[in-house]
Amino acid sequence: MSRLPSKLWLNCITCLFFLTAGCAPALAGTLTLEAALATAESAHPDLLLAQADRDSALADQHIANSNRDTNVDLEGILRSGRPTTGGQDFTSDNSVRLTARKTLYDFGRSSNAELAAQYELNAREADLTTVLDNRRLEIMARYFDVLLADMQYTTDNELMSVYYVSFDQGKDRLAQGQISSVELAELESRYRDTLEKRNASAQRQRITRAMLANAMNRPGDLPDELEDPKLPGNQRALPDYEALLPILLDNNSRLRAQQEMLAASQKRMESLRADKGPTLDAEVQAADYSRTATTRDSLSAGLILSWPLYQGNRSDSRIAREMAQFNKLQAGTEKLKMDLTQALLETCLEINQLQSTARGAAQKYTEYRDLQLERSRGLYELELKSNLGTSMVETSDAKLRARRNEYQLALSFARLGALLGKPLSEAVTIKRNEK
Repeated sequence: MSRLPSKLWLNCITCLFFLTAGCAPALAGTLTLEAALATAESAHPDLLLAQADRDSALADQHIANSNRDTNVDLEGILRSGRPTTGGQDFTSDNSVRLTARKTLYDFGRSSNAELAAQYELNAREADLTTVLDNRRLEIMARYFDVLLADMQYTTDNELMSVYYVSFDQGKDRLAQGQISSVELAELESRYRDTLEKRNASAQRQRITRAMLANAMNRPGDLPDELEDPKLPGNQRALPDYEALLPILLDNNSRLRAQQEMLAASQKRMESLRADKGPTLDAEVQAADYSRTATTRDSLSAGLILSWPLYQGNRSDSRIAREMAQFNKLQAGTEKLKMDLTQALLETCLEINQLQSTARGAAQKYTEYRDLQLERSRGLYELELKSNLGTSMVETSDAKLRARRNEYQLALSFARLGALLGKPLSEAVTIKRNEK
Protein backbone atom coordinates (compact mmCIF):
# COMPACT_ATOMS: atom_id res chain seq x y z
CA MET A 1 0.00 0.00 0.00
CA SER A 2 1.53 3.27 -1.09
CA ARG A 3 1.67 6.22 1.25
CA LEU A 4 0.41 9.71 0.51
CA PRO A 5 3.00 12.12 -0.88
CA SER A 6 4.43 14.54 1.67
CA LYS A 7 2.98 17.55 -0.14
CA LEU A 8 -0.51 16.06 0.09
CA TRP A 9 -0.03 15.44 3.82
CA LEU A 10 0.94 19.07 4.38
CA ASN A 11 -2.00 20.26 2.31
CA CYS A 12 -4.30 18.22 4.56
CA ILE A 13 -2.69 19.74 7.67
CA THR A 14 -3.09 23.24 6.19
CA CYS A 15 -6.80 22.67 5.60
CA LEU A 16 -7.24 21.29 9.13
CA PHE A 17 -5.47 24.30 10.61
CA PHE A 18 -7.68 26.88 8.94
CA LEU A 19 -10.85 24.94 9.68
CA THR A 20 -10.08 24.72 13.40
CA ALA A 21 -8.55 28.19 13.75
CA GLY A 22 -11.51 30.43 13.27
CA CYS A 23 -14.44 29.25 11.19
CA ALA A 24 -16.28 26.81 13.47
CA PRO A 25 -19.91 27.93 13.81
CA ALA A 26 -21.38 28.51 17.29
CA LEU A 27 -23.77 25.78 18.38
CA ALA A 28 -27.19 26.44 19.87
CA GLY A 29 -26.13 24.81 23.13
CA THR A 30 -22.90 26.76 23.47
CA LEU A 31 -22.26 27.91 27.04
CA THR A 32 -21.46 31.60 27.48
CA LEU A 33 -19.52 33.24 30.27
CA GLU A 34 -22.60 35.25 31.29
CA ALA A 35 -24.69 32.09 31.58
CA ALA A 36 -21.99 30.40 33.64
CA LEU A 37 -21.71 33.36 36.04
CA ALA A 38 -25.49 33.41 36.44
CA THR A 39 -25.22 30.11 38.31
CA ALA A 40 -23.15 31.71 41.10
CA GLU A 41 -26.23 32.13 43.30
CA SER A 42 -27.40 28.54 42.92
CA ALA A 43 -27.49 26.28 45.97
CA HIS A 44 -23.79 25.45 45.98
CA PRO A 45 -22.46 23.91 49.25
CA ASP A 46 -20.22 26.95 49.87
CA LEU A 47 -23.20 29.26 49.56
CA LEU A 48 -25.43 27.03 51.69
CA LEU A 49 -22.83 27.06 54.49
CA ALA A 50 -22.67 30.86 54.42
CA GLN A 51 -26.45 31.12 54.40
CA ALA A 52 -26.67 28.75 57.37
CA ASP A 53 -24.25 30.97 59.32
CA ARG A 54 -26.35 34.01 58.39
CA ASP A 55 -29.57 32.28 59.48
CA SER A 56 -27.95 31.26 62.77
CA ALA A 57 -26.91 34.87 63.41
CA LEU A 58 -30.46 36.00 62.59
CA ALA A 59 -31.85 33.55 65.14
CA ASP A 60 -29.38 34.85 67.74
CA GLN A 61 -30.61 38.37 67.03
CA HIS A 62 -34.21 37.31 67.60
CA ILE A 63 -33.16 35.70 70.88
CA ALA A 64 -31.36 38.86 72.01
CA ASN A 65 -34.31 41.06 71.03
CA SER A 66 -36.69 38.87 73.01
CA ASN A 67 -34.83 39.16 76.33
CA ARG A 68 -37.02 42.09 77.43
CA ASP A 69 -40.29 40.63 76.18
CA THR A 70 -43.11 40.26 78.71
CA ASN A 71 -43.19 36.90 80.49
CA VAL A 72 -46.60 35.54 81.45
CA ASP A 73 -46.65 32.52 83.79
CA LEU A 74 -49.53 30.46 85.12
CA GLU A 75 -48.79 28.74 88.41
CA GLY A 76 -51.01 26.20 90.18
CA ILE A 77 -50.12 24.95 93.69
CA LEU A 78 -51.67 22.05 95.61
CA ARG A 79 -50.59 22.39 99.20
CA SER A 80 -51.75 21.75 102.74
CA GLY A 81 -50.59 23.29 105.98
CA ARG A 82 -51.40 23.80 109.64
CA PRO A 83 -52.48 27.35 110.46
CA THR A 84 -50.65 29.28 113.19
CA THR A 85 -53.99 30.07 114.79
CA GLY A 86 -57.06 27.93 115.17
CA GLY A 87 -57.09 24.15 114.90
CA GLN A 88 -54.17 21.82 114.91
CA ASP A 89 -55.19 19.86 111.82
CA PHE A 90 -53.70 20.31 108.35
CA THR A 91 -55.97 22.16 105.93
CA SER A 92 -55.73 22.71 102.21
CA ASP A 93 -53.95 25.85 101.07
CA ASN A 94 -54.21 25.61 97.26
CA SER A 95 -53.69 28.55 94.92
CA VAL A 96 -53.54 29.53 91.27
CA ARG A 97 -51.64 32.59 90.12
CA LEU A 98 -51.26 34.39 86.79
CA THR A 99 -48.14 36.57 86.70
CA ALA A 100 -47.04 39.02 84.00
CA ARG A 101 -43.50 40.36 84.33
CA LYS A 102 -41.48 42.69 82.10
CA THR A 103 -37.98 44.08 82.46
CA LEU A 104 -38.16 47.85 82.29
CA TYR A 105 -34.47 48.62 82.59
CA ASP A 106 -31.36 46.53 83.06
CA PHE A 107 -28.71 49.25 82.73
CA GLY A 108 -27.41 48.20 79.31
CA ARG A 109 -27.41 44.43 79.61
CA SER A 110 -30.11 43.75 76.98
CA SER A 111 -29.43 46.72 74.69
CA ASN A 112 -25.76 45.80 74.31
CA ALA A 113 -26.65 42.15 73.68
CA GLU A 114 -29.07 43.26 70.96
CA LEU A 115 -26.39 45.44 69.33
CA ALA A 116 -23.88 42.58 69.50
CA ALA A 117 -26.34 40.28 67.74
CA GLN A 118 -27.02 42.92 65.07
CA TYR A 119 -23.30 43.42 64.42
CA GLU A 120 -22.77 39.68 64.13
CA LEU A 121 -25.66 39.43 61.66
CA ASN A 122 -24.06 42.22 59.61
CA ALA A 123 -20.80 40.26 59.62
CA ARG A 124 -22.54 37.13 58.33
CA GLU A 125 -24.21 39.13 55.58
CA ALA A 126 -20.79 40.45 54.56
CA ASP A 127 -19.44 36.89 54.62
CA LEU A 128 -22.25 35.89 52.28
CA THR A 129 -21.14 38.64 49.87
CA THR A 130 -17.58 37.31 50.04
CA VAL A 131 -18.74 33.80 49.22
CA LEU A 132 -20.71 35.06 46.21
CA ASP A 133 -17.65 36.98 44.97
CA ASN A 134 -15.50 33.88 45.37
CA ARG A 135 -18.08 31.79 43.55
CA ARG A 136 -18.02 34.15 40.56
CA LEU A 137 -14.22 34.21 40.50
CA GLU A 138 -14.09 30.41 40.69
CA ILE A 139 -16.57 30.00 37.84
CA MET A 140 -14.72 32.52 35.69
CA ALA A 141 -11.36 30.84 36.34
CA ARG A 142 -12.74 27.38 35.56
CA TYR A 143 -14.43 28.72 32.40
CA PHE A 144 -11.13 30.11 31.13
CA ASP A 145 -9.37 26.86 32.04
CA VAL A 146 -11.69 24.96 29.69
CA LEU A 147 -11.03 27.39 26.83
CA LEU A 148 -7.28 27.15 27.36
CA ALA A 149 -7.45 23.36 27.55
CA ASP A 150 -9.31 23.26 24.23
CA MET A 151 -6.78 25.55 22.58
CA GLN A 152 -3.88 23.58 24.03
CA TYR A 153 -5.37 20.35 22.70
CA THR A 154 -5.70 21.87 19.23
CA THR A 155 -2.06 22.97 19.27
CA ASP A 156 -0.80 19.63 20.58
CA ASN A 157 -2.92 17.71 18.10
CA GLU A 158 -1.54 19.74 15.20
CA LEU A 159 2.03 19.18 16.38
CA MET A 160 1.38 15.48 16.79
CA SER A 161 0.06 15.35 13.21
CA VAL A 162 3.19 17.09 11.90
CA TYR A 163 5.51 14.67 13.72
CA TYR A 164 3.44 11.72 12.55
CA VAL A 165 3.93 12.84 8.93
CA SER A 166 7.70 13.06 9.54
CA PHE A 167 7.71 9.60 11.10
CA ASP A 168 5.58 8.14 8.30
CA GLN A 169 7.81 9.66 5.65
CA GLY A 170 10.83 8.36 7.52
CA LYS A 171 9.69 4.81 6.92
CA ASP A 172 9.87 5.36 3.16
CA ARG A 173 13.20 7.11 3.44
CA LEU A 174 14.59 4.22 5.49
CA ALA A 175 13.44 1.77 2.82
CA GLN A 176 15.19 3.92 0.21
CA GLY A 177 18.36 4.09 2.29
CA GLN A 178 18.14 7.86 2.83
CA ILE A 179 18.18 7.68 6.65
CA SER A 180 19.42 5.19 9.22
CA SER A 181 17.34 3.19 11.68
CA VAL A 182 18.65 5.41 14.46
CA GLU A 183 17.24 8.50 12.75
CA LEU A 184 13.92 6.74 12.23
CA ALA A 185 13.87 5.81 15.91
CA GLU A 186 14.38 9.48 16.74
CA LEU A 187 11.44 10.46 14.52
CA GLU A 188 9.24 7.82 16.13
CA SER A 189 10.28 8.86 19.65
CA ARG A 190 9.42 12.49 18.89
CA TYR A 191 6.05 11.42 17.52
CA ARG A 192 5.31 9.23 20.57
CA ASP A 193 6.20 12.08 22.93
CA THR A 194 3.85 14.50 21.18
CA LEU A 195 1.14 11.80 21.09
CA GLU A 196 1.45 11.42 24.85
CA LYS A 197 1.22 15.18 25.31
CA ARG A 198 -1.82 15.34 23.01
CA ASN A 199 -3.56 12.59 25.00
CA ALA A 200 -2.75 14.40 28.26
CA SER A 201 -4.31 17.54 26.76
CA ALA A 202 -7.43 15.54 25.92
CA GLN A 203 -7.66 14.39 29.54
CA ARG A 204 -7.17 17.98 30.65
CA GLN A 205 -10.21 18.95 28.55
CA ARG A 206 -12.34 16.49 30.51
CA ILE A 207 -10.90 17.48 33.88
CA THR A 208 -11.43 21.22 33.36
CA ARG A 209 -15.01 20.63 32.22
CA ALA A 210 -15.71 18.59 35.34
CA MET A 211 -14.24 21.36 37.49
CA LEU A 212 -16.39 23.95 35.71
CA ALA A 213 -19.50 21.79 36.21
CA ASN A 214 -18.75 21.55 39.94
CA ALA A 215 -18.13 25.29 40.17
CA MET A 216 -21.51 25.88 38.52
CA ASN A 217 -23.12 23.44 41.00
CA ARG A 218 -23.91 21.01 38.21
CA PRO A 219 -21.70 18.02 39.02
CA GLY A 220 -21.64 15.48 36.22
CA ASP A 221 -23.24 17.87 33.72
CA LEU A 222 -20.14 18.60 31.65
CA PRO A 223 -20.51 21.43 29.11
CA ASP A 224 -19.62 20.64 25.52
CA GLU A 225 -18.91 23.88 23.65
CA LEU A 226 -17.92 27.18 25.28
CA GLU A 227 -18.08 30.60 23.69
CA ASP A 228 -14.86 32.59 23.76
CA PRO A 229 -15.85 35.93 25.41
CA LYS A 230 -14.76 39.22 23.93
CA LEU A 231 -13.81 40.75 27.31
CA PRO A 232 -14.21 44.47 26.48
CA GLY A 233 -13.53 45.36 30.12
CA ASN A 234 -9.87 44.49 29.61
CA GLN A 235 -9.42 47.85 27.89
CA ARG A 236 -10.29 49.85 31.02
CA ALA A 237 -7.79 52.28 32.45
CA LEU A 238 -6.61 51.42 35.94
CA PRO A 239 -6.59 54.19 38.59
CA ASP A 240 -3.59 54.62 40.86
CA TYR A 241 -3.14 52.29 43.80
CA GLU A 242 -3.32 55.22 46.21
CA ALA A 243 -6.75 56.18 44.85
CA LEU A 244 -8.11 52.64 45.22
CA LEU A 245 -6.78 51.98 48.74
CA PRO A 246 -9.39 54.01 50.70
CA ILE A 247 -12.16 52.44 48.61
CA LEU A 248 -10.94 48.99 49.61
CA LEU A 249 -10.77 49.93 53.30
CA ASP A 250 -14.34 51.28 53.17
CA ASN A 251 -16.05 48.58 51.11
CA ASN A 252 -14.19 45.27 51.21
CA SER A 253 -16.64 42.62 52.40
CA ARG A 254 -14.05 40.54 54.29
CA LEU A 255 -12.78 43.57 56.17
CA ARG A 256 -16.32 44.76 56.85
CA ALA A 257 -17.22 41.35 58.31
CA GLN A 258 -14.15 41.41 60.55
CA GLN A 259 -14.94 44.92 61.78
CA GLU A 260 -18.56 43.97 62.50
CA MET A 261 -17.41 40.94 64.51
CA LEU A 262 -15.04 43.22 66.44
CA ALA A 263 -17.91 45.60 67.25
CA ALA A 264 -20.08 42.63 68.29
CA SER A 265 -17.41 41.43 70.70
CA GLN A 266 -17.12 44.88 72.24
CA LYS A 267 -20.88 45.06 72.81
CA ARG A 268 -20.95 41.57 74.32
CA MET A 269 -18.23 42.68 76.73
CA GLU A 270 -20.31 45.70 77.76
CA SER A 271 -23.34 43.46 78.22
CA LEU A 272 -21.35 41.13 80.48
CA ARG A 273 -20.14 44.06 82.58
CA ALA A 274 -23.76 45.14 83.01
CA ASP A 275 -24.51 41.76 84.66
CA LYS A 276 -23.16 43.27 87.88
CA GLY A 277 -25.77 46.03 87.75
CA PRO A 278 -29.39 46.08 88.93
CA THR A 279 -32.52 45.08 87.03
CA LEU A 280 -35.84 46.88 87.27
CA ASP A 281 -38.95 44.82 86.49
CA ALA A 282 -42.68 45.52 86.48
CA GLU A 283 -44.98 42.76 87.69
CA VAL A 284 -48.75 42.29 87.66
CA GLN A 285 -50.30 39.26 89.38
CA ALA A 286 -53.81 37.86 89.68
CA ALA A 287 -54.34 35.02 92.16
CA ASP A 288 -57.01 32.90 93.78
CA TYR A 289 -56.60 30.92 97.03
CA SER A 290 -58.53 28.11 98.58
CA ARG A 291 -57.98 29.59 102.03
CA THR A 292 -58.56 33.25 102.67
CA ALA A 293 -56.10 35.41 104.56
CA THR A 294 -55.88 39.11 105.16
CA THR A 295 -52.25 39.23 103.89
CA ARG A 296 -53.10 37.81 100.50
CA ASP A 297 -54.01 39.89 97.44
CA SER A 298 -56.17 38.62 94.62
CA LEU A 299 -54.70 41.31 92.33
CA SER A 300 -51.38 43.08 92.76
CA ALA A 301 -48.92 45.22 90.79
CA GLY A 302 -45.45 46.50 91.62
CA LEU A 303 -41.88 47.34 90.66
CA ILE A 304 -39.08 44.95 91.52
CA LEU A 305 -35.45 46.06 91.78
CA SER A 306 -32.95 43.20 91.79
CA TRP A 307 -29.27 43.89 92.50
CA PRO A 308 -26.76 41.02 92.49
CA LEU A 309 -24.40 41.52 95.40
CA TYR A 310 -22.16 38.52 94.88
CA GLN A 311 -21.68 36.26 91.85
CA GLY A 312 -18.41 34.59 92.65
CA ASN A 313 -15.91 34.59 89.80
CA ARG A 314 -18.46 33.77 87.09
CA SER A 315 -18.95 37.29 85.75
CA ASP A 316 -15.25 38.22 85.77
CA SER A 317 -14.34 34.97 83.99
CA ARG A 318 -16.85 35.57 81.22
CA ILE A 319 -15.56 39.14 80.78
CA ALA A 320 -11.96 37.90 80.62
CA ARG A 321 -12.86 35.31 77.98
CA GLU A 322 -14.64 37.91 75.86
CA MET A 323 -11.71 40.30 76.27
CA ALA A 324 -9.39 37.64 74.88
CA GLN A 325 -11.76 37.12 71.94
CA PHE A 326 -11.85 40.89 71.35
CA ASN A 327 -8.04 41.09 71.31
CA LYS A 328 -7.91 38.16 68.89
CA LEU A 329 -10.40 39.83 66.55
CA GLN A 330 -8.55 43.13 66.76
CA ALA A 331 -5.26 41.47 65.80
CA GLY A 332 -7.03 39.59 63.00
CA THR A 333 -8.48 42.84 61.68
CA GLU A 334 -5.06 44.50 61.47
CA LYS A 335 -3.58 41.40 59.82
CA LEU A 336 -6.42 41.32 57.31
CA LYS A 337 -5.81 44.97 56.42
CA MET A 338 -2.19 44.14 55.66
CA ASP A 339 -3.17 41.15 53.52
CA LEU A 340 -5.82 43.07 51.59
CA THR A 341 -3.64 46.10 50.90
CA GLN A 342 -0.88 43.77 49.72
CA ALA A 343 -3.35 41.88 47.50
CA LEU A 344 -4.58 45.20 46.07
CA LEU A 345 -1.03 46.29 45.27
CA GLU A 346 -0.17 42.97 43.61
CA THR A 347 -3.40 42.98 41.61
CA CYS A 348 -2.81 46.53 40.37
CA LEU A 349 0.76 45.70 39.40
CA GLU A 350 -0.38 42.53 37.65
CA ILE A 351 -2.99 44.45 35.63
CA ASN A 352 -0.42 47.05 34.65
CA GLN A 353 2.02 44.34 33.62
CA LEU A 354 -0.59 42.45 31.59
CA GLN A 355 -1.88 45.59 29.86
CA SER A 356 1.39 47.37 29.16
CA THR A 357 3.96 44.63 28.63
CA ALA A 358 2.52 41.13 28.36
CA ARG A 359 -0.24 42.09 25.93
CA GLY A 360 2.16 43.92 23.63
CA ALA A 361 4.65 41.06 23.68
CA ALA A 362 1.91 38.53 22.91
CA GLN A 363 0.58 40.65 20.05
CA LYS A 364 4.02 41.11 18.50
CA TYR A 365 4.75 37.42 18.82
CA THR A 366 1.45 36.62 17.11
CA GLU A 367 2.24 39.04 14.29
CA TYR A 368 5.69 37.50 13.92
CA ARG A 369 4.27 33.97 13.77
CA ASP A 370 1.70 35.08 11.16
CA LEU A 371 4.46 36.54 9.02
CA GLN A 372 6.56 33.42 9.50
CA LEU A 373 3.58 31.29 8.48
CA GLU A 374 3.15 33.28 5.28
CA ARG A 375 6.86 32.92 4.57
CA SER A 376 6.73 29.15 5.19
CA ARG A 377 3.69 28.85 2.95
CA GLY A 378 5.51 30.71 0.16
CA LEU A 379 8.61 28.55 0.48
CA TYR A 380 6.45 25.45 0.56
CA GLU A 381 4.67 26.44 -2.65
CA LEU A 382 8.08 27.00 -4.25
CA GLU A 383 9.12 23.60 -2.85
CA LEU A 384 12.18 25.16 -1.24
CA LYS A 385 11.34 24.17 2.34
CA SER A 386 8.76 21.91 4.06
CA ASN A 387 8.34 23.41 7.56
CA LEU A 388 4.79 24.67 6.93
CA GLY A 389 3.30 22.26 9.49
CA THR A 390 5.47 23.43 12.39
CA SER A 391 4.88 27.07 11.42
CA MET A 392 1.12 26.53 11.71
CA VAL A 393 1.58 24.94 15.13
CA GLU A 394 3.71 27.86 16.32
CA THR A 395 1.01 30.25 15.07
CA SER A 396 -1.59 28.39 17.12
CA ASP A 397 0.70 28.54 20.14
CA ALA A 398 1.09 32.31 19.70
CA LYS A 399 -2.69 32.76 19.67
CA LEU A 400 -2.94 30.60 22.78
CA ARG A 401 -0.44 32.86 24.52
CA ALA A 402 -2.42 35.98 23.57
CA ARG A 403 -5.72 34.54 24.82
CA ARG A 404 -4.16 33.32 28.06
CA ASN A 405 -2.98 36.88 28.69
CA GLU A 406 -6.49 38.27 28.13
CA TYR A 407 -8.09 35.65 30.39
CA GLN A 408 -5.61 36.40 33.13
CA LEU A 409 -6.30 40.12 32.72
CA ALA A 410 -10.07 39.58 32.99
CA LEU A 411 -9.57 37.54 36.16
CA SER A 412 -7.35 40.25 37.63
CA PHE A 413 -10.01 42.90 37.01
CA ALA A 414 -12.61 40.61 38.59
CA ARG A 415 -10.43 40.10 41.66
CA LEU A 416 -9.91 43.85 41.86
CA GLY A 417 -13.68 44.39 41.86
CA ALA A 418 -14.06 41.84 44.66
CA LEU A 419 -11.33 43.55 46.69
CA LEU A 420 -12.96 46.96 46.25
CA GLY A 421 -16.40 45.60 47.14
CA LYS A 422 -17.93 47.00 43.93
CA PRO A 423 -17.26 47.15 40.19
CA LEU A 424 -14.26 49.23 39.20
CA SER A 425 -16.41 51.68 37.22
CA GLU A 426 -18.52 52.47 40.31
CA ALA A 427 -15.44 52.81 42.49
CA VAL A 428 -13.86 55.30 40.09
CA THR A 429 -17.12 57.29 39.88
CA ILE A 430 -17.32 57.51 43.67
CA LYS A 431 -13.74 58.69 43.87
CA ARG A 432 -14.34 61.39 41.27
CA ASN A 433 -17.45 62.60 43.12
CA GLU A 434 -15.47 62.84 46.35
CA LYS A 435 -12.95 65.09 44.61
